[in-house]
Parts: sequence; structure tokens; C-alpha cells
Amino acid sequence: MLAVGVDMIEIARIERGIQRHGDRFLQRFFTGQEIAYCNGRIPSLAGRFAVKEAVSKALGTGIGDISWTDVEVVCDGRGKPQLVLHNQANTLAANQGLTQWDISLSHTDTHAIGFVVALGG
Repeated sequence: MLAVGVDMIEIARIERGIQRHGDRFLQRFFTGQEIAYCNGRIPSLAGRFAVKEAVSKALGTGIGDISWTDVEVVCDGRGKPQLVLHNQANTLAANQGLTQWDISLSHTDTHAIGFVVALGG
């Protein structure tokens, strides 16, 4: 099985959310590790947000069936982003036989994009 998802977001949307709601916004959408790694870099947070949306699309559920923090983007020692699924997202992926994930994220000054590919047997 092959599943893909892609999402693009305006970086200003994340910036507005942080300005309006501060830590409450960050903790709703991002894990502690993501918040620490991004260290206030809003384009990096926006890229992670886009990946979370892309994962929900690849799972075929939309974000309503999983928590934002069920999808986590971590980086290896060289900065390559990797996906970690928790709780309901992990359960849904396992139920669909999706065992291998690869992700890519990027941003310009105004937009961020997240792309995911999932494979399973």
C-alpha cells in the first residue's frame, strides 16, 4: 500500500496564532520537543504544522480523528526530519498497514509545505 499527503500553509497564520494565544497555541499544535527544536523559528513551526496536516491526509482521516501532537517531526543528528506517530495516529497507521514513512518540509518567506509518503505491505 502507498499513501501520500501534502499541505501548504501561510507562515503568517502560525505567527498570528502564537501572537494571539502564546504558549497555549504552541502546546496545542506542537510537542515539547518540536517547540524546543524550533526555538521560536516560526517558518520551522509552520513546516511541522503542514506535515501534520499532510499525515492526516495520507491516513485518510483528516486532523479531526487524531490529535495534533499525535504527529511529531523530529530531526536526526544531521537535521533530516523524521516522523514519529503517537497514540491514535500510530493506531490508524498500524490498522492500515502503513509502516514506513518519509517526510519533507520546506518554506519560503511566506509559505511552508509538508509532504509525506507512507508505505506498507
